[in-house]
Amino acid sequence: MPGIDYYELLGVSRGASASEIKSAYRSLAKVMHPDAGGTSGGFRLLQEAYETLKDPVRRADYDRPTPAAPPVVRPRTRPRPRRTGHTGRLRDFGEDPNYMAPRPRVDLGAMDWWNRIDLGARVRYVPATGLGHAPAAAAIGGWFVLLLPLAMPLSPLLLAVWLPLVAAAGYGAFRLVRRYTALARAERAFAGEYDGNTIFGRPGENRRERLTAGLLTEYLTQLPGVRIFHGLAWPGSVFTDVDHALLCGRRLVLIESKSWLPGHYYCDEDGELWRNGHPFRGGGTQLVEGVERFAELLPWLEVRGALIVYPSRAGEVTCDDDLDFEVPPMTPEQFVREIGDWLAEDPATVDREALRVLVRQVVSEVRVAGA
Repeated sequence: MPGIDYYELLGVSRGASASEIKSAYRSLAKVMHPDAGGTSGGFRLLQEAYETLKDPVRRADYDRPTPAAPPVVRPRTRPRPRRTGHTGRLRDFGEDPNYMAPRPRVDLGAMDWWNRIDLGARVRYVPATGLGHAPAAAAIGGWFVLLLPLAMPLSPLLLAVWLPLVAAAGYGAFRLVRRYTALARAERAFAGEYDGNTIFGRPGENRRERLTAGLLTEYLTQLPGVRIFHGLAWPGSVFTDVDHALLCGRRLVLIESKSWLPGHYYCDEDGELWRNGHPFRGGGTQLVEGVERFAELLPWLEVRGALIVYPSRAGEVTCDDDLDFEVPPMTPEQFVREIGDWLAEDPATVDREALRVLVRQVVSEVRVAGA
């Protein structure tokens, strides 16, 4: 933003430490967040300032003064370049503000998992909480069988043995039926609250998040048990720390949507991100920490991350097919193929406790009923 100094915005000195910058950001975020009465534009600017100053490379680039240059006479019809901060340094990260990444189209012929999914499979919630009909019916039936001797004459001795047995069986059947009724009522309440929803939360306003939201809805809902979340907070946070997430079976995928320059992206052996043969410093990600936090919150789930990359200007984005990293970059088609195949191992199961926890972490307004 023209005329906005990131240090002044955060209220810190130019020599502030990383911890001071983080503390200042968290304090301001509490009052500048749209949910706290701030504006979405002001909050995005605060996030941009924090993302720039917390990264040593981007901060050094921001702090580097621009050498004085002789004035250049420009035609009046030519727009002046935008400048950021009081340093006057041209902030050009390569994006074309007029470019809109196209809606991704996926070749389903390359998706082995797509055709092996049974769309009519009944969704199963685990762990099961109900006893089923059989135990309760068997208990009642057994109790009635014990009542049959009532039609026959019994000796006092047999009667003394039979009556306590009938009373005990009747009490056991009553308790079993009562438990069955309570569990069935709880199951109906759970189904009424969650079973009718496939999508929870609302995607962000930027185009890349909406493109990813459409991608998830169009392709990943092929899995009957998949549940989609938009705008999740980390445990203990009240802000949107994760763009999107997918839950299916006992597997969870955390997703960030990125708009980066066209080129070829891949990770080296240490998981560092590279673009066209050079280390990529054009954008950070919180997913590594996010995966760790949600793995601690939901230790019985397998948790992984994925960066879905869209071009920020005309051109093609490609990524390596080697996705054996904690948070690999992926094209939309690679994401559908790889993540769909991973989740298709248990396509019609929903972990009920993980679902409850993740719904509580959604901070992007109210949940949206799925189709």
